Amino acid sequence: MRLNEIRDNEGAHRTSKRIGRGIGSGKGKTAGKGHKGQKARSGVSLLGFEGGQMPLHRRLPKRGFKNVFRLRFAEVNVGRLQVALDDGRIDGKAKVDEQALRAAGLVKGHIDGVRLLAKGELKAGLEVEVSGASKAAVAAVEKAGGKVIVLPKKEKPETRGNAASRKAAEAKAKAEKKAKLEAEREKAKLAKEEAAEPAPKQAKAPKAAKAEAGAGKAEKKKKAEKPKEA
Repeated sequence: MRLNEIRDNEGAHRTSKRIGRGIGSGKGKTAGKGHKGQKARSGVSLLGFEGGQMPLHRRLPKRGFKNVFRLRFAEVNVGRLQVALDDGRIDGKAKVDEQALRAAGLVKGHIDGVRLLAKGELKAGLEVEVSGASKAAVAAVEKAGGKVIVLPKKEKPETRGNAASRKAAEAKAKAEKKAKLEAEREKAKLAKEEAAEPAPKQAKAPKAAKAEAGAGKAEKKKKAEKPKEA
């Protein structure tokens, strides 16, 4: 293969239309845009515009709202636990928690917990650890000789857009900053007090050292007074 032989596969590239090249070309004069006016120009969007009257998307009533604090739970029935146990995807002797359910393929995606429901029949005694369970599901598990452990309620993390959470975060940061300043001031005050204290006086020499110093002075004086030999 040579460089001059390299080309796209058949049908990979479509030849663009030559517009505005004369009436005889079939796409001349108005170039397929029709006649003059707003719709013949680019960059204009008239979607939803109804000539000035109230458009349909504003005439229709709005219902409901989006709860940003909503917790999403995966629902697992006791019957599915029995099927997974029969297939060997769940160990009947170990605790069945969210991690075990994910490994068995009963739970997928991002969730805030697992809720156990009572549809189906459970024959084996399992120890199930979930975020929530219906009364009928708890009764079904206990009837089979098992146990249901309900985890404490998980709180949804506060969103950045929540005004209350922003105020709480600002107040916390302000309190931390104030505490830090107070600690620095206290440290500087202690350092200043230590620098202002007078230096401790040196201890006086003991009597033995004084006596030795006196003897040395007397000996020097005696040598100085001794007359030189002729």
